[in-house]
Formats: sequence, C-alpha cells, structure tokens
Amino acid sequence: MVKARSGLAVVLAGMVVACGGKNVAPQNTGQPDRFLMDRGNEAIAERDWVEAREYYRQIVDNYPQSPLRPDAKLGIGETYLGEGSTESLVLSANEFREFLTFYPTNPKADQAQYKLAMTYVKQMKAAARDQTATKEGLKEFQVFFDRYPNSPLMPEVRKQWREARDRLSEASYLVGYQYYRQRWYPGAVDRFREILKDDPEYSKRDAVYFYLAESLAKSSKPAEAVPYFERVLTEFQQSEHTGEAKKRLDELKIDVK
Repeated sequence: MVKARSGLAVVLAGMVVACGGKNVAPQNTGQPDRFLMDRGNEAIAERDWVEAREYYRQIVDNYPQSPLRPDAKLGIGETYLGEGSTESLVLSANEFREFLTFYPTNPKADQAQYKLAMTYVKQMKAAARDQTATKEGLKEFQVFFDRYPNSPLMPEVRKQWREARDRLSEASYLVGYQYYRQRWYPGAVDRFREILKDDPEYSKRDAVYFYLAESLAKSSKPAEAVPYFERVLTEFQQSEHTGEAKKRLDELKIDVK
C-alpha cells in the first residue's frame, strides 16, 4: 500500500510538470531553483501565502542540493506565519523547528528562532485567559537570547519579548487585583511582590506599586506601604495613580510618625 501511494505521488507530480503548472520552473530555465525562488518571493511580497508556498515547496522537494533550499524552507514557515490561523501557526512552528534542526549553523538561524517565538506570540490570549502560548513564546525568546546575543534582530526581538512578558505579568496583576477587591490582602501582597520580583521592568508596574502599597496599608503595615507609594511618584509622574498615591502618602506619613 505504501509503495502504491508513493508511485501515485510520483505519477501526480509528473502530471503537474507535463501540464506546465504555473508553479513549476520552465524546462528551458538555466537555474530553475532560482526561478522558483524569485516567483515565491514575488508572491510572498503580495501576501499570496498559498502561491508563495507552492513555489518554495518545489525547491525543498525537488532540489535537495540547491543552495536556495534553506531559504525556501524558511519561506514556507513565513507563509504559514503570514496566514495567522491557529492551524497555520502550528505548521509554521514545525517548519521553523525543522529549519533549525537541518540548518543550525545557517546565517538565518537567528531569524528562524525569532519567527518560531512569534508563532506563539500570535497565539497569545488576553491577560484574563490561559497564558500557555505566552509562556511558550517566552521560552523560545530565551533560546534566541542565549544562542544569538549578537544578532542584528535583537532590538526587534526584545520589543516582542517585552510585549509577551507584559502579557504574562498583566495576567498575574489581574489575579492580585481581584484579591485586593475581595479584601484578601495577604494574597494580593504575595501576588504583587511576585510580579516585581519576576518582572521588575513590567510596563504597568505603577498599578502594582499602588495596590501593593494599599494592600500593605490595609494590613496595618503603613511603614512598608510608604516606599511603594513613593515609587509611583518617582517612576511614573504621569500615572493615573499619582494623585491618589500622593494623598495616601501624606496620610500614611502622618500615621507613621
């Protein structure tokens, strides 16, 4: 049965060539792999993901010795990433993983690792929902940082990493804030402190400072609350919590005295 299927695949491939399919290089082309690559690049520039993928696939499947094969493999992953559906993102991740397995020393390995991380970033859910994809993306970003510290892609990667890390910290913040609203201050304090320990550069840490300070103050620990109110004022002068933090700080300093 396997041999029959293999034979059928060969026959079908031959039929495509014989019919002069538009995704097959002309027989009189001196560099058919280059022809296919150029057509694929043109299609991907037009965001025609399926068309581009067909050209790239021809190179990967039919020209195993071509120096363009790694770029074509990378291109296939790009087309799935461009489509952006849940199914295509899984396929994209598989392509980038295979690229890194087959071509670990390729000059574009850093790009493949970055794109692999982005397949998870594109699957991230809102902070109040499951953060599995966010965590997986952060793992792949860490691999990038470890393996390619001198990559020219580093600024863009750090930007995307920050977005993912903020999403994870925001998820923790929402839990802490819920504890605060329920007046379970010990739980809120633990969660807010955890955020500051794990992600000291969290973009919205002004809110963490403020509600951590409030939770401490309401737990009869005003001396511990004061430094966090002060950090709201010194680090985030434009924060929505600035006015209330100043008011609470004045009250607490009187109480502390």
